[in-house]
Amino acid sequence: MNIGMVCYASVGGSGVVATELAHALAVRGHRVHLISSEPPFRWRSGVPGLSFVPVAVPPYPLFREPQYLLALSNTIARVAEERRLDIVHAHYAVPHATAAYLADQLLASTAAVVTPRTVTTLHGTDITLVGSDPSYARVVAFSIERSHGVTAVSRSLKADTIAALGIRHEIRVIPNFLDCAEYRRQPDPELRARLCPDDLCDALVVHVSNFRPVKRVDVVLDVFRLIRRSVRARLILVGDGPDRAGLERRVVDERLTDAVSFVGEQQNLVPWLSVADLFLLPSAQESFGLAALEAMACEVPVVASSVGGLPEIIEDGVTGFVCHPDAVETMAGRGVALLTDPALRARTTRAATEVVRNRYCTPLVVPLYEAAYRDVLAS
Repeated sequence: MNIGMVCYASVGGSGVVATELAHALAVRGHRVHLISSEPPFRWRSGVPGLSFVPVAVPPYPLFREPQYLLALSNTIARVAEERRLDIVHAHYAVPHATAAYLADQLLASTAAVVTPRTVTTLHGTDITLVGSDPSYARVVAFSIERSHGVTAVSRSLKADTIAALGIRHEIRVIPNFLDCAEYRRQPDPELRARLCPDDLCDALVVHVSNFRPVKRVDVVLDVFRLIRRSVRARLILVGDGPDRAGLERRVVDERLTDAVSFVGEQQNLVPWLSVADLFLLPSAQESFGLAALEAMACEVPVVASSVGGLPEIIEDGVTGFVCHPDAVETMAGRGVALLTDPALRARTTRAATEVVRNRYCTPLVVPLYEAAYRDVLAS
């Protein structure tokens, strides 16, 4: 198949999943053209069958804001014509599903052009935050309904989409996935020693996110402070975003600079996860929880909020722990138990890794997208 993959270039989960899907499809023999404002965070060049198409947004003094929706729609239509696309796969409803619809209308008005079919994948905040906002809700719902196929990354997100927008379109649930050959524990003793010297530290606690309010990085610090009452631990914060500066000030104000490290965005998470003893994800909302899945694959026990799709991948007390978002002390208690009870930790990480290998590896999930493509082409 000839596929146009549309996504955000940022470090967020939707861009990561779209880029990994594009790579996996190219490896499986499809031609994939990834369309975005710039090469995405996980972009890998030199893969046969995989190409990148930038969206150019020319500045005009008349426009106070960049007209990305119009430029993206035009780019999708151009690529569809030039490269004879079979599928346009829009990741994240806003504005990609809308741009795909506009491109579809542009192509439909052109004689002798076979228009590609549109598949929209819903990732989370495009529905739970942006899509449910009255300023966007009607156009988001319209764009989703006009897609030829719709997928969501969890049962929770499917239910949220129907409840928030009244979507009548069939929504397939296709979970996020990992390259399980890459995401496995690969210990790095030098990195471990640098982050957690034996004379100062017994355990490493890690959090990975884009530091947006929904990730509640302030609660990560709250939980960590409680854990430190029982365990000599250090906190490693991986990522960047709008809430980082405020958290850095708080770390200084609370005299935790020796116990907390900000390491910024990391292209390769495996080394950081492979030295960790505990992963914290106390989000206000997670429609899937890709960061949790990555930790589980690297044998890091996870303590997370019982929100969205997280309970679908983490069985409480078996493959990790999920707690009420406001239960900060409970999260800390679960963390201390995992850090101080080797048998509990081994049992939890073994069960978590088995779930990842049996349900969420690339060869198990990518064929589900291929089946979705075949179905919309046949409909």
